Amino acid sequence: MGLSSLIRTGGLVLAAAAALCACDGGGDPVQQALQEASAANQAAQVRTGTVSTADAATGRPGASPDDQALVARMITQQRTGVTLADTALAQSADPDVRRMAQALRDRQTRDIAELQAWTAAPD
Repeated sequence: MGLSSLIRTGGLVLAAAAALCACDGGGDPVQQALQEASAANQAAQVRTGTVSTADAATGRPGASPDDQALVARMITQQRTGVTLADTALAQSADPDVRRMAQALRDRQTRDIAELQAWTAAPD
């Protein structure tokens, strides 16, 4: 991998991390804890087979088609971020880039689980 490609990848990870930090700041700590617990529960259900990823992506009963489409797009965007972070982890030797990529990957994985939990939750 060339230096310019590595710099480009690092720049993308930094931009994504900056966007992530902007999204996380200043929220209600109780709400954040509830969201993280919900995401962890959903991830555990997916891992144990209680809820499949296919079931989680079928759509929330009673939700508007527009909301379901927005959530589906957000899931796709988060998966793209995970893929980018994986690329940075595989290709970068810089400890700061790797730390940011891992943090980004962890957060977006939790976000995916939360979004999937929303799609499967009853009204």
